[in-house]
Amino acid sequence: MIVVTGATGNVGGTLVRLLAGAGERVTAVSRGATEIALPEGVRHVVADLGDPDSLSPALDGADALFLLITGEQLMAGPTPERILEVAKTGGVRRVVFLSSQGVATRAESAGYARSAAFERAIRESGLEWTLLRPSGFFSNTWAWSESIRAERAVAAPYAEIGLPTIDPADIAEVAATALREDGHDQRVYTLTGPQLCTPRTQAADIGAAIGADVRFAELTREQAKAGMLRFMPEAVAEHTLDILGTPTAAEQQISPDVERVLGRAPVAYAEWARRHRDVFA
Repeated sequence: MIVVTGATGNVGGTLVRLLAGAGERVTAVSRGATEIALPEGVRHVVADLGDPDSLSPALDGADALFLLITGEQLMAGPTPERILEVAKTGGVRRVVFLSSQGVATRAESAGYARSAAFERAIRESGLEWTLLRPSGFFSNTWAWSESIRAERAVAAPYAEIGLPTIDPADIAEVAATALREDGHDQRVYTLTGPQLCTPRTQAADIGAAIGADVRFAELTREQAKAGMLRFMPEAVAEHTLDILGTPTAAEQQISPDVERVLGRAPVAYAEWARRHRDVFA
């Protein structure tokens, strides 16, 4: 059995569908804050990483675990060792952890300290492990959907700075492969898209997908931060803006790891925008 935490998220939801479609027994874990539609045969367990003991019913009899931390768990919470102890007690022998590229490129940043602590604990756990370090997600641009639908306009910082952002579905497919197949133990995969995307070109790609001109207005860093603080801790907002505005050479490098694992190139942003045109139309 494979347990998927964050089963309502952009990566976790797709991962659940991929695993179920492949015939795996799957338990989807969520905090129960939103309704969750699951494929037939998938078991749903309400649990919270903030309370490791609540995970025990989900992990009992599990072979593999997809683990991610979000929200307040990015900054504080139970020790990684405690969560892994509960997983091992349940029978887990393989863990795939959704980390971040910033663990390597921004090691000094407080915003990545907890992800780094999880990586260290996983490496030392005695379990089979795979670490996934993605760049930014294409789906972050869903935040533009309301203004595009209402005004055919986008406002974002750092209009001309490109990053190799990635389709969350590609991350999910890499995770499914690492969970189901051998050959990925003690591997660290840096996951990026196939090209650098700037906010301005992303807005243009959405416009092309919906057949409309989408205007672009550049925000200052402070304007962007004020919006981000509505849904993420300040330290996370700060390091996110650092990457968006002053990326390192490593953060702008296109990784071959998606293609190495999946045998195909990662999806381009323009294709993702066409697939999700109804969100913006």
